[in-house]
Amino acid sequence: MAKRYITPKGFRRLQAELDELWSEARPRVVEEVAVAAAHGDRSENAEYIYGKKKLREIDRRIRHLAKLMDRLTIVEPRSDGIDRVFFGATVTVEDEEGIRSTYRIVGPDEIDLKAGAISVESPMARALLGKSEGDDVLLRRPAGEVELLVVSVRYEGE
Repeated sequence: MAKRYITPKGFRRLQAELDELWSEARPRVVEEVAVAAAHGDRSENAEYIYGKKKLREIDRRIRHLAKLMDRLTIVEPRSDGIDRVFFGATVTVEDEEGIRSTYRIVGPDEIDLKAGAISVESPMARALLGKSEGDDVLLRRPAGEVELLVVSVRYEGE
């Protein structure tokens, strides 16, 4: 099984979700199911049936997160002043029309397109990896090729 990388911030987010599921959501649903079960005939009790379904979904998510977190490798942000694009970099690029976009290269488990966090496995990130400020990048995409200029590369502490 291949290694999966994640930033410390992304790992903390997954850990917080797991903690919330274990300490808050699951106990609440278990209590709801117990109350619904006390009402009698479970075969026609919609609250009981729905509660059990919710409990299975929570347990499935807990198992998924636990297995995932065991496989993840946390990558600390660089602090050596390097100006090349690697995992965890925040990169600003400019296209042929002068439009600038900023992306943060993260693991596949912490993608957030609205925040500009793209997977290290994405075509954009793959095109940027190893590049430095001032480098031109040719990005191949379904709509055709586009040339980008790397404007800045920075690493933010978490």
